[in-house]
Amino acid sequence: MKHLSTNARHFELSQRFYFEAAHSLARTIDAQGSRRIHGHTYEAEVTLQGQPDPLTGMLIDLAYLRQEIERVRHLLDHHFLDDIADLGPVTLENLCVFIANKLSATLPQLSCVAVGRRASADKCVLRL
Repeated sequence: MKHLSTNARHFELSQRFYFEAAHSLARTIDAQGSRRIHGHTYEAEVTLQGQPDPLTGMLIDLAYLRQEIERVRHLLDHHFLDDIADLGPVTLENLCVFIANKLSATLPQLSCVAVGRRASADKCVLRL
């Protein structure tokens, strides 16, 4: 049996979080319901990649990752997304970019952000 170690291996570490938020959206199809204020349960996932620290054996301490995610989740959860500066039109694509922009300074290993709405089976993935 081959013995595996963390040396010279590439790792991806992900953490999911949820937020509830309302928005409106100007569209050309299914426009009537989208233009009215409505809400969703969003599921987001951030992924980091790299090598574990040789002393800790961790890519990142999950407590630190959760702290950074909570900082961003607080900006989105139970808010009217149309009013959030730097977000733009409230699309899954713009939510991915917004989350990536808010996390990239403190999480340089950030490699992917995904945002979806499970109830409607929609998901967008931004690979950095």
